[in-house]
Amino acid sequence: MAWNEPGGNDKKNDPWKNRGSKDQGPPDLDDVLKNLFGKFGKGGGGSGGTGASFTGKGIGIVAILAIVIYVLSGFYTIKEAERGVILRFGEFHSLAQPGLQWKLTFIDQVLPVNVQSIRNQGSSGSMLTEDENMVSVEMEVQYRVFDPQQWVFAVVNPEQSLSQAFDSAIRYVVGHSRMDDVLTEGREVARQRVLEELQGIITPYNMGVDIIDLNFTNARPPEQVRAAFDDAIAAQEDEQRFIREAEAYQRAIEPEARGRVNRMNEEAQAYKERSILEAQGEVARFEELLPQYVAAPEVTRQRIYLETIESVFSNTSKIMVDTEGGGNIMYLPLDKIMDQRDTSRQTINRNSTSFEEIRDRVNNSPNAAPMLNNNSRNDAGRQGRN
Repeated sequence: MAWNEPGGNDKKNDPWKNRGSKDQGPPDLDDVLKNLFGKFGKGGGGSGGTGASFTGKGIGIVAILAIVIYVLSGFYTIKEAERGVILRFGEFHSLAQPGLQWKLTFIDQVLPVNVQSIRNQGSSGSMLTEDENMVSVEMEVQYRVFDPQQWVFAVVNPEQSLSQAFDSAIRYVVGHSRMDDVLTEGREVARQRVLEELQGIITPYNMGVDIIDLNFTNARPPEQVRAAFDDAIAAQEDEQRFIREAEAYQRAIEPEARGRVNRMNEEAQAYKERSILEAQGEVARFEELLPQYVAAPEVTRQRIYLETIESVFSNTSKIMVDTEGGGNIMYLPLDKIMDQRDTSRQTINRNSTSFEEIRDRVNNSPNAAPMLNNNSRNDAGRQGRN
């Protein structure tokens, strides 16, 4: 029967010893602990030596448990991407490598530092440029910790120190740059200058930080003049587009122009060579005529004259008629004479033998001298008639 069932002697069976007439609730925790330790102290009878032995064993068990708990509490794990900075009594002791490690609890303190991940640090603000214009700049730096000891001990708050150095570098570069350079084509130069300036600031502090990259996330003029700057940027983009189109046209037209130049040079060279060869041929021809002219100057002169007149009249449509000999003027079929002349000209052109060759053959023939004499006599008679 339970101690609180109806009809039972609940007062005698009450574990909380509430023997009063009223329900006073459970006793205090201190009273329960005192009763428990009292029972342990009385265990083993009334012999005092046996009680002392039991107390010593209890202390030993408690001590062993405390040692086990202390040893187990010292184990910790360092991740693959981290290195642990071990502080012994607040002073740097060593670096913990990745894996399961053990430390002296309450003596050593381990600060894990990630040395592989790329961290980001941003900065933004309105700044005054060299030409006294306001620009809003937003930049972001990417860095990595390569020395955990320096990262923990070089400065009090490394992340805040890096942020302040980053702000200082940006404001210095923007303050020494023109607004157009920061907003348009000079952004890459400004970015490189900020990177160099930041490296120069953090190097003396030995923060154990390696700057990976630095980028412009945004650079814009104030809201009041943004529309004008957008127009200016659009004009610059159009300028670059026109330049590229002009360069493309130049690349397309230049080979054609060079081809025409080369063709003209070749034509000029061919004309030059042809003129030289023709002149040399004329010189050779006159050199061949010179001995004949020396032998018979009058005949040679008359022959050259007739050949020249023949070449001139062969290219004209006029017909010369000698009427001084007397007699009636006979009707000449001029149309048929012209057709006959054109036919004979075409025949001469088709013939491979030129007039000069025929003349040379006639002059080299045995009867050449008499023929020339007859011609000279006929010419002389014609001149007498004239």
